[in-house]
Amino acid sequence: MNLKLVIAIAALVAIPALAQAQGGPPPKAPKPTKAEVQKVVQIISTDKAKTQAYCDLSKLNEQMMVADQKKDTKALDALGKQADALVDKLGSEYSEMNNGLDQVDEDSPEGKEYQAILSGLDKLCTK
Repeated sequence: MNLKLVIAIAALVAIPALAQAQGGPPPKAPKPTKAEVQKVVQIISTDKAKTQAYCDLSKLNEQMMVADQKKDTKALDALGKQADALVDKLGSEYSEMNNGLDQVDEDSPEGKEYQAILSGLDKLCTK
C-alpha cells in the first residue's frame, strides 16, 4: 500500500466518523516522524494477525476507492465499517501514524522515504 493509499484510507475512514462525533472537522493529527513510521512497520510485520489485518485493509481500500468513484455511499459506508474494525486491530500506533500522514507530501523526499518504509508491509501481502 503506497502512501497515497494510506492517506486515502485515513480520509475515507477516520474523517467522516470524527466529524460526525465532534460536530465539525477534526483537528489535524501531528505529522509522524520517520522513527514512528518504522516502529509501526515493525509492530505490524512481527505480528501475523496485524499483518493480515494490514493486507485485508489494503484490499478494502481498493474497493473503497472504486465505491467512491461510483459515488456508491451505501457500499462506501459498509466498507468503511469493515476498515474501521481492521484499523482497530492494527493498534493505536498505526491509527496515529495514519492520521498524520495527510500532512506529508508524497512527492517530497520525506514522503518518498515514508513510502519506502511502508512498502515493507506491502511485500508481506504478496505472499
